[in-house]
Amino acid sequence: MRYELLEHTADVMVKAHGKDLEECFANAAYALFDQMVDASTIDVKVHVRFEVEGHDLESLLYNFLSEFLYIHDAKQLVLKEFEVGMDGNKASCRAGGERLSRDKHGQRHEVKAITYHMLSVDPKEPSVTVIFDI
Repeated sequence: MRYELLEHTADVMVKAHGKDLEECFANAAYALFDQMVDASTIDVKVHVRFEVEGHDLESLLYNFLSEFLYIHDAKQLVLKEFEVGMDGNKASCRAGGERLSRDKHGQRHEVKAITYHMLSVDPKEPSVTVIFDI
């Protein structure tokens, strides 16, 4: 299981799992796009790369997911494949997907922001928990 939905009153809260934090970050990114559109309808036609920094793991996750919201809004891309590398307070990502088509991908939620509220990174489990502001 890549991620699970957790109970939350108004927004979408997810807990992403993985064998390590890189996979948790990748699965959180997948969850983000899967909450915006049906990720199973996304084909991989283009790739994007980026790197972000944070002062701790939580800010790194926040910045990582916020970069995906920027890519979605600015470039009108939806993504479903994520290769994540982490080195200290930096994360790099190569992601694959395609241009957004409402006819093809549908619309689930409009995610306005990633929130710090209840955001957590657990390297021991490993897992990450994040709320998407809809």
